[in-house]
Amino acid sequence: MNRFKFSALLVALFLLGACSGNTTKDGVGDDVLVEERNGASTSGVSDQNADGRDLGAEASVVVGEDQFSSSELNDPSNPLSNRIIYFDYDSASVRPQDQAIVEAHAAYLGKNPNLTVRLEGHTDERGSREYNLALGERRALSIRQLLMLQGASAQQFRVTSFGEERPAVDGSDESAWSQNRRVEIVYIGR
Repeated sequence: MNRFKFSALLVALFLLGACSGNTTKDGVGDDVLVEERNGASTSGVSDQNADGRDLGAEASVVVGEDQFSSSELNDPSNPLSNRIIYFDYDSASVRPQDQAIVEAHAAYLGKNPNLTVRLEGHTDERGSREYNLALGERRALSIRQLLMLQGASAQQFRVTSFGEERPAVDGSDESAWSQNRRVEIVYIGR
């Protein structure tokens, strides 16, 4: 079974478990919260690292929850004010023009180990719901990996995939799709 089919199967199994009200693992070692179309969130699952140490849990994604804010994050001349990383079609690779944004957030998280961020993966409307949830997860995990390689710690992250469910822009053309293929970095404090 190729990797795509395996990933799609795991996401489908995860969704079936989430619909029944049970908290499940996605089977590939990384936990993800998935928001249902009706706006209700599934239960979060606990992240564990390779040695089994608990890295924390997030019970649900709450729309409108208070976000962490600082002057550095809101200064338009500071790269930290850019908290959206865009992706090419069907890709989870960070584009060269977004590397500086990722590096700035990694340095900031490294200097502020008490901060937590939620990495929200999004896709455009093309592809099945299951595929888009998996792609949104891969995108968020690629950002997490880069941030960790550059100084942030694993305890500072929550990964959520919304797939195609929360478009930034409505529309069915490349202009809209390019703005919907993204990972949003949301500072939530500790």
